[in-house]
Amino acid sequence: MNEGLAADNGGVSAEAIDRRLRSEGILRAEGVPVLATLPVIESAAEALKRSKEEVALRTLCVLFVAAKGEGLGEELVEQLLESYELRPHLTPQELAFVLDHSPSQHDRIQFTWRHEAAWTLLWALGFVAQLGKPAQICDVEFAAGTMAERTTSQFIEDSELRPIADILDQADLIYRYHWAVRNARIRGQEVPAGLDPGVTQERHYALNWLIGYNEQAWDHVTTDT
Repeated sequence: MNEGLAADNGGVSAEAIDRRLRSEGILRAEGVPVLATLPVIESAAEALKRSKEEVALRTLCVLFVAAKGEGLGEELVEQLLESYELRPHLTPQELAFVLDHSPSQHDRIQFTWRHEAAWTLLWALGFVAQLGKPAQICDVEFAAGTMAERTTSQFIEDSELRPIADILDQADLIYRYHWAVRNARIRGQEVPAGLDPGVTQERHYALNWLIGYNEQAWDHVTTDT
């Protein structure tokens, strides 16, 4: 997230500074603490522009592994893996989880939380109208339905990737939400403004992948604050 850039030095675009200021305005209005020295993120010129197909396939994979985490039966897992032709698009960690017939409770929980990352990707593809404050879990039934009602090709066709500027707006905002969540935990305080740490983490993860933060592959995305 270009954490090394100082907001008041040259080399930082007016676009990135304006984005930070807009984010801070939203946070203050919601009663979320703001760190004025938290750096700007990438500009549109610096961010990775992913294709609609790439984001759509990633979304289907994340929805799929989240459904397995939730308890999807092994027979159905096999059927979906083949019918959606997802095997080549799953990450090493995802494929290992999908092929594990008795995953640990820890792994199930971790992958179930991926619904929140999928929700963020669904927003980026236009299936979800708005993200809003990360204060409550997503509509899992709706998220799963976006996949269940379509084939892979139909899902890609029905997707409409939002402009990179809109994605960056959310990436900057979640970066600052996440700082507030972590800062509260470090200080032993209650998480502010009703924010949900899990939802915040997964949104940040998905948005960092969307903008190509540090060129990290999905399994290795970091959510620095």
